[in-house]
Amino acid sequence: MQSLWMVLASLLFACMGVCVKLAAATHSAIEIVFYRSFLSLILMFALVKLRGVPLGTPHWRWQVSRGALGFSALCTYFWAITLLPLATAVTLNYTSAIFLAIYLALSGMRLTAGILGALALGLAGVGLLLKPTLNADQLVGGLIGLASGVLAGMAYFSVRELGSRGEPETRTVFYFSLVSSVCASVWLLLSEIHPVDLRSGSLLAGVATFATAAQLAMTRAYAGTRTLMAAALAYSTVVFASLFGMILWNETPDGVAWLAIGLIILSGLAATHFSRAGPAPAAPAP
Repeated sequence: MQSLWMVLASLLFACMGVCVKLAAATHSAIEIVFYRSFLSLILMFALVKLRGVPLGTPHWRWQVSRGALGFSALCTYFWAITLLPLATAVTLNYTSAIFLAIYLALSGMRLTAGILGALALGLAGVGLLLKPTLNADQLVGGLIGLASGVLAGMAYFSVRELGSRGEPETRTVFYFSLVSSVCASVWLLLSEIHPVDLRSGSLLAGVATFATAAQLAMTRAYAGTRTLMAAALAYSTVVFASLFGMILWNETPDGVAWLAIGLIILSGLAATHFSRAGPAPAAPAP
């Protein structure tokens, strides 16, 4: 069941990516982030109240910084999805496992030969994946996608720190949704806001619903004893994203892209295995 929960979470995250890419035809990335965050905020507030988790926290600075990092990661991730093939954007976001290992090392964790090998493998995969974007005039999108991985890794590091301080996960996700909603609202005041019709409203609701459901399924998967297996199965999101890209947009990666995706997945798995002290990086900021 733990395996099935993670596969379900990966499928739901890929469905979220599809909704983001489709919604981008009528809405900007920041608008999608706002609707995703605000709808999630409502759902998380109900969940916090249902579970009786108090919203007061002595670690509000960490909560705000985690929320800001998660908001930035979400913006760059959604932006990358609008600019790149879905599988490429998802894979670049999943470099968060590589960068999390780097942050753990900078925080004092010893860099073993295994971690160094994983980082080298991941960087090689990133180089291969970004190289074709130079010829396809997608360099900006590739760098934005890579930035989402960097920021997501920082967000996961913050989640690790909050967890070590005893913060409940539901409270952390609530504050992430709150900070993201506030930041996106301020940004929208300075941007053009597009009207929401039935189609776009359904897609925006789909983004929030799929993301929230995926988070719940992922939490259930990590509640089991086989954490590394769950982390490995999390990369099936890339497989689902590739299938959706091929079916909906005829986005068929070439041999080099498949090799790069494989190297990044292998690197993420290795980084997760050799840095067990950190949380398993499974998805973009929740």
